[in-house]
Amino acid sequence: MDSHKEKILVVDDEASIRRILETRLSMIGYEVVTAADGEEALEIFRKSGPDLVVLDVMMPKLDGYGVCQELRKESDIPIIMLTALGDVADRITGLELGADDYVVKPFSPKELEARIRSVLRRVDKNHASGIPSSGVIQVTNIRIDTNKRQVYKGDERIRLTGMEFSLLELLVSRSGEPFSRAEILQEVWGYTPERHVDTRVVDVHISRLRAKLEEDPSNPELILTARGTGYLFQRILDANEV
Repeated sequence: MDSHKEKILVVDDEASIRRILETRLSMIGYEVVTAADGEEALEIFRKSGPDLVVLDVMMPKLDGYGVCQELRKESDIPIIMLTALGDVADRITGLELGADDYVVKPFSPKELEARIRSVLRRVDKNHASGIPSSGVIQVTNIRIDTNKRQVYKGDERIRLTGMEFSLLELLVSRSGEPFSRAEILQEVWGYTPERHVDTRVVDVHISRLRAKLEEDPSNPELILTARGTGYLFQRILDANEV
């Protein structure tokens, strides 16, 4: 038995989807546990300690949004939401509540598998190129420890999800240089946007980072908007420039 298998919790009220995902994900090397509703999902999450949650939105007892909110109160675990909702605003809601990515039903299992691999790879202890792995970066009162993947605002540790940290790390790796939304999506999430709405994943994560790091998120001084391009982190001065 491979004790290092990554464990995935699949939460969906459709038994057929649970079976398909359990079979496919097990075949490619993951340990899989499943839940049929939101309440069961929270119970199994606390018992089994998974590495990632695949979470359907429309479920009985407690919907996916409610589960996502509860998970974010106690964990930074990666969450990929499954949504059959056609309205873009409904998809964005999950991201705003702390989900790392979403896949729209009906979906290709291969697409979901690729998203899972990408998220797990990014939240691993890998580092963006351009930042020394032992580096601690100080910008105003923000301290970014790229070795421990932790961020402090003054003396207070700021909880970031793995994807939020990976996004921040990417922006800091080329501070002062703008990244397009498509470039960020490719670098952090590992896929190329097929529709304009895909880049909203980036926008919502930027908004979440600003809410956690900026003194005034509506008037950001660290994570800036590059008009017509995307986003950039304010230029970090070298010691000899200060």
